[in-house]
Amino acid sequence: MPYKPGLHIISEFTSTEQHLLASSQHFRQLLDTTITAHNLQKVGEVYHDFDGGGFTAVVCLTESHISIHTWPEFELATFDVFLSNYQHENDHKARAIYSAVIEFYGGAELQKNEIKR
Repeated sequence: MPYKPGLHIISEFTSTEQHLLASSQHFRQLLDTTITAHNLQKVGEVYHDFDGGGFTAVVCLTESHISIHTWPEFELATFDVFLSNYQHENDHKARAIYSAVIEFYGGAELQKNEIKR
């Protein structure tokens, strides 16, 4: 059977929680908790808060990555999570992380693509 690398979820969503979109502080806490809860391993991370609001973040995992970019002035964010299936089936974890982020922001999906790699 050929190797199937994993599930990549790419989305764009709106949120009326502008204060959560403005700064990475709460997202970082959410992601740290979520990564630990799903037994994933963080190997690097970059968070950048922009003057005037909004942030970008990329967290590298041994299983791949999670990223977000926010525009609070437009009540908008883009988000993606890709988890490799090497040695473990992680599709359910990718979907759970995605759901946790959407719930955290009270988000409404504008676009969502699930790509089986």
